[in-house]
Amino acid sequence: MSTTDFSVRVAKVTPVAETVKRFRFERVDGGALPVFSGGAHVVVTMKDGSQSRRNAYSLMSDPADCSAYEISVLKADESRGGSVFMHEKVNEGDVLTISAPVNLFAPDWRGRKHILIAGGIGITPFMAMMAQFEREGIAFELHYAVRARARGAYLDDLVARYGASRVKIYVSEEGTRIPLEDVLLRQPLGTHLYVCGPERMIEGVLEAGINAGWPATSLHAEHFLTPPPGKPFTVELTRSGKTVPVGEHESILEALEGAGIDAPYLCRGGACGQCETGVAACEGIILHNDVYLSDDEKASGKKIMICVSRVEGQRVQLEL
Repeated sequence: MSTTDFSVRVAKVTPVAETVKRFRFERVDGGALPVFSGGAHVVVTMKDGSQSRRNAYSLMSDPADCSAYEISVLKADESRGGSVFMHEKVNEGDVLTISAPVNLFAPDWRGRKHILIAGGIGITPFMAMMAQFEREGIAFELHYAVRARARGAYLDDLVARYGASRVKIYVSEEGTRIPLEDVLLRQPLGTHLYVCGPERMIEGVLEAGINAGWPATSLHAEHFLTPPPGKPFTVELTRSGKTVPVGEHESILEALEGAGIDAPYLCRGGACGQCETGVAACEGIILHNDVYLSDDEKASGKKIMICVSRVEGQRVQLEL
């Protein structure tokens, strides 16, 4: 455990929707947890036998209360193990390790108004944001889309707390959709927009914002990217001289960690740039799955984000 990690006890586990559970963490030593702001996340380390899993989860609890942290976890249909572990193996009283909070999705406090667009489990970072906006008297609207009411977390709670004028719910099964064009066109100058949810939704909202004339600096997104599976390959590290195999269902970062190599990361989702690594040589094709590198950088074949990207081929040499 690094000096920025904390041992926490699972104080409470609460089902909040058909496939969503909320977990409340309290520090084992009884102390306060580090201060955070809306949009922050922590990385949860899960010991599953001999395997360690590390997943990033948005903090959804009120930032004014550091006696505990709360996260919500969707049991994903195509889970790589983390969400299934949290749902099926983590119980009240268990001890887990979490990182200090990192915020890559903080609100721009210069905004006159804030529009929040959430899809599914993408609601979680907005829970903490709205608590801060409410406390500071800052104008906001939430537009929250779910497939079905049974799968939507916190629908009634959010309307009850913030009112139907600020919280709009859209349910695909009921034929309702976010009126995105209207939402984008009726905002005052100085409004900022934030979107979190499925990748296709994020791309659609950002594109619509640009097409509606919004400045790119007023459009913000948090991406939930997971490393896709693929054929095994080998990583050779030019600085340490080590060779590490990467399996079908693990990322390069996970393979390095499993081999005892301390590689840098923050988001573990291909968005922050912390794990950017130089490529010395590659016998194959780099499959870039991040949203951080530019198209030119990806085409150059000289860089890779080891948290989500992989290689289709036999071997890659990395500058580590």
